[in-house]
Amino acid sequence: MQTIICEKLEDLVQVAEKLLRTFPDKRVFALHAEMGTGKTTFLQAVCRCLHSEGHATSPTFSIVNEYPLPGGEKMYHMDCYRLNSLREAEEAGLENYLYENRYCFVEWPEIIEELLPEDCVHVHIETENPYAGGRRIFRF
Repeated sequence: MQTIICEKLEDLVQVAEKLLRTFPDKRVFALHAEMGTGKTTFLQAVCRCLHSEGHATSPTFSIVNEYPLPGGEKMYHMDCYRLNSLREAEEAGLENYLYENRYCFVEWPEIIEELLPEDCVHVHIETENPYAGGRRIFRF
């Protein structure tokens, strides 16, 4: 497991680049972190690295956001926070997104753990003093 310490928000792009370089063939990433640690902010950095034409926003209410990538590709950003059960996730069709061989980043993945591909990359994010812009610690 690698540990990366990110001192400033501006450095999130470098963390995202490192993640994507470390796992060049992986497409599904589960983001484990508490509320307010910057999961969506990190996804904005990932979008920049992948040259997305979209801007990452929290999909808390829509559950899945789709961002266009160059060449007609797309990336999915899921937020499972509001889901109450695995069955609810299955009824929403989340499994289809996970197995399309497209980039898929999942916030609050614990409720859909059984649906995640075996080769899913688990990214753990901690923040020291999150509401004062404290440093972020990434483990993957």
